Formats: sequence, structure tokens, C-alpha cells
Amino acid sequence: MPDTPDPIPSTGAIPEDLRYSRDHEWVRVEGGTTARVGITDYAQDQLGEVVYVELPAVGDEVRAGAAAAEVESTKSVSEVYVPVSGTVRAVNEVLADRPELVNQDPYGEGWLLELELADPSELDGLLDAAGYAELLRAG
Repeated sequence: MPDTPDPIPSTGAIPEDLRYSRDHEWVRVEGGTTARVGITDYAQDQLGEVVYVELPAVGDEVRAGAAAAEVESTKSVSEVYVPVSGTVRAVNEVLADRPELVNQDPYGEGWLLELELADPSELDGLLDAAGYAELLRAG
């Protein structure tokens, strides 16, 4: 019997207020030019149990598409590529003691970092929830 692929989340399972990268990161704009970044539910599911998160330093400059963090799971170590450029204004320090929050609440308490956006127009190149759902369906 052929393997059945894992079910793809419906657009209802993908928060509508976020923008998404093709690499499975999300961005939530807060307060105009501040953006919170994390990995999607799909990404955390593919990683498996997250056991360690390495975050950048506050004040670091990051460029869209560049690796800014690492997530280590029981399966592998994966780099997190920031989908927008900016200056790191905050990191989720709770993840040092509770990395499992990335699995348990990827769109909430499992966020990774906050940026002061260098170029808010970069958000226009990201997917909305419907576009991200289509990316998942296309495989």
C-alpha cells in the first residue's frame, strides 16, 4: 500500500494576521516597524521535538534570507532564515529554558525574535495565509 502523506493544514489552521516565507517562517508586524518572527506549525512538526534554540544577540543586524537562529530537535539542527531585514530588538529568552514552546505554541509563546524593520516593503514579498496554505498543498 502506498504511503499517505501527512495532512496539510487548512487555511483555518494558519493564522490570517501573519505573513509567511517559503522557508516556513512567519512574521507578525507589531506597532508599525516592529516585526516578530518565528517558525510555522508545519516547520516545527517537521523538526520534531525541539530541545535547544540558539538566538541572535539584541542589536545584531540581519538581512532577509540570511540565517539568524538555529533550532535543534531530536531529529536535526536547522537554521532559521529571517524573511525580512532589520535590527534585532528582542529575543525570546524563555526558550533557553523552555525550547518546547516552539512545538507547543509556534505562533504565540514560541516566537523567536523581534526586529526593527529596515525596509517594511520587504513584507510585500511574503505570502499571506492563503498563499502559504497553497505552498503547503503544492508540497
